[in-house]
Amino acid sequence: MQTAEAAVAAERGGAHRVELCADLAAGGLTPSEELMRQARDQVRLPIFAMIRRRAGDFVYSAKEVDRMGRDIDAARRLGMNGVVLGLLTPDRRVDVPRTKELVKFAGHLPVTFHRAFDACADLLESLEDVIGSGAARILTSGGEPTAAEGADVLASLIDVARERIAILPGGGINASNIADVAEKTGAREFHSGLGSVLAYGNEDYAAFEDEVRRLAVQLSRIA
Repeated sequence: MQTAEAAVAAERGGAHRVELCADLAAGGLTPSEELMRQARDQVRLPIFAMIRRRAGDFVYSAKEVDRMGRDIDAARRLGMNGVVLGLLTPDRRVDVPRTKELVKFAGHLPVTFHRAFDACADLLESLEDVIGSGAARILTSGGEPTAAEGADVLASLIDVARERIAILPGGGINASNIADVAEKTGAREFHSGLGSVLAYGNEDYAAFEDEVRRLAVQLSRIA
């Protein structure tokens, strides 16, 4: 969600959690403090804030990692319930030392390693790296453009991860395919931006709320 209004619509539609970010057209960036404040004032659901200062790759300088730490601090101060981030090395592996550093800094805020994971050269190896970092979950499409296309890989990741970390399928998930993705992967929590319903710049929050409600109904049937 990149507006407080979208977060409110998601809550009304039956979402269990919202991810808050700015500039979805760029893949999602760190929300402003004002946006975090607005969303927290209006939504009771858990809110996870994106921690990503710029578009582009996920290889960050020491200065950028320091800034990410300050953004995590702001998220904690403004009542966010978790953070979403991802750091890679130039050779397309998880940047374990820096990820550990930020997970430790986040403290009680659970960390989701986002779809930077899908850019990794070896997803099973990267799964172990993220587990070792202390992150709570991985948002992934199984290395494919959509979760539906990556369902077989997602199933393998979930099988290997077992209870050590949550695998959160995301990418193109909607009410028409969530049941199929759930059946093929064994996943029980899902991420959906519903960009086809609430396209970037669109403010039809009623339609968005209705689609979230359809998703929630489907999810209730497979939970």
